[in-house]
Amino acid sequence: MSFLAFNSRTSSKLELRPKQCIDAVLKPLIDNIDIKINGQLSSKDLFYTAICMAVDNSSVHSASKHYQEIPCETSLRYHLRKLSLEELVQANQSILLQSSVSTLKPEKKYEFAIDFTNDPYYGKVDSSNEDYVIRSQAKKSTNSFYSYVSLSIINKNERYTLAVIPVERNKTKVDYLTYFIDLIEELNFNTKVLCLDREFYSVDVFEFLQNKDIPHITPVVRRGKAIKQLLNGREARSAEYAIKNAQKKEVHLDIVIDVKYLKGKKGKYGCENLGFVVYGVKWPPRKVSNVYRRRFAIESSYRMRNIVKPRTSTKDVTFRYFFTLISFLLRNVWLYIQKKHFTIVKPGPITVDEDQFRFARFILFVEEWLRRKLRIQLVVQCLR
Repeated sequence: MSFLAFNSRTSSKLELRPKQCIDAVLKPLIDNIDIKINGQLSSKDLFYTAICMAVDNSSVHSASKHYQEIPCETSLRYHLRKLSLEELVQANQSILLQSSVSTLKPEKKYEFAIDFTNDPYYGKVDSSNEDYVIRSQAKKSTNSFYSYVSLSIINKNERYTLAVIPVERNKTKVDYLTYFIDLIEELNFNTKVLCLDREFYSVDVFEFLQNKDIPHITPVVRRGKAIKQLLNGREARSAEYAIKNAQKKEVHLDIVIDVKYLKGKKGKYGCENLGFVVYGVKWPPRKVSNVYRRRFAIESSYRMRNIVKPRTSTKDVTFRYFFTLISFLLRNVWLYIQKKHFTIVKPGPITVDEDQFRFARFILFVEEWLRRKLRIQLVVQCLR
C-alpha cells in the first residue's frame, strides 16, 4: 500500500508509504521513553504493541490474542509497569512534538487553548489512584473520571497538541496555567492570545494572568443578577465588571459582548449575547467571538483521540497516561504528515489539502504496516 503525495518544497510527486507513518510515530517513543528489558524482547516491541492497540481500539488482552508476533499479556503488563509517571510527564511535550516541531516557528505568536478532557472510570478508588480520580458531572453512567489537561495551538494548519498531563485533585487551575505558560516560554513561542474554558473563570486565574501579562479570552459565566443584566442587549458592546471570590478578593475585568441573531437556529429566535473576559487584545467583539470559536477545534482532537485510544479498565495511573500520550501522538503525526506532504504550493497563505490524506487513511496506513509486522493470528474452529 502506498499513496501519491506532493513535496511542498519542490512541487514534485513522491510516494508516501505505511513505514513512513509508523516510523514517525515510533521514533518519539523510542527516543524519549526508556524501558530496560533483558532478553529478546525490546522496548520497540512494546511500543509496536501499544500503537497496535491504539489503531485497533483494543485492549492488552485482545491484542495478545489476535496477533502472533506480539508479547504475551503477562509480559506486556510486567514491562509496562516499569514506566514512571514522573518521567512520562517530564517527557510528554518531547514525545508529542518531536515529529511536528520542525513545522513550527520559534518566536512566532500563536493562539493557544487549554482544556480538560475526561475518561470515564468504573473501577475502585484506593490509595494508588485516589489523587487522580476526579468526581464530575455524570457521563456514560459514571461520576468518576481520569482527567487530562492539554495545551494546544489553534492556528489553522498548526493545531498540534503541545502537552498533555494528568489532572490531580490537589492541584489548582493556576498550577496548570503556570506549567503551560512556562512550557510556551521554554519552546520559545510567543502568545498572541490564550483561550480558556469556563472552568478557568475565577478570581485566582484572572489575577494570575493579569500579573503575568498574558493576553487571554475566557467566556463569561452567567452567575448572578448583575452579570445576567450585563448580558442582555441588542448591540455589540464593551463593559467593565468586578468579580469577587469567597475571601472577598476582587479583580476588575474587561467584558466584550458580541450579539448574534439566532435566526431559528436550534429552534430559537432573537438575540444571543456572547460575553467574554478579554485582556491584552484590542479586538472588536465579533473578532473576539470568532477567535474563541477556534478553541472548539480541540473538540475534534478529542474525537480523533478517542478513535485511537487503547481500551483499558486498569486503575493504574501510569498505564492510562501512557495510552493517552500515544493517542494524542498519533493525531500530531497525522497533522505533521499532512502539512509536510500535502501543502499546496502557491503564493499567499499556506494551504493544506486536507481531503487528500484524512485521519482515517493515516490510521489505515499504520494498521497495514502493523498487521504485516505483527501478523494476524486466525483461529479456525471446526464445526461438527
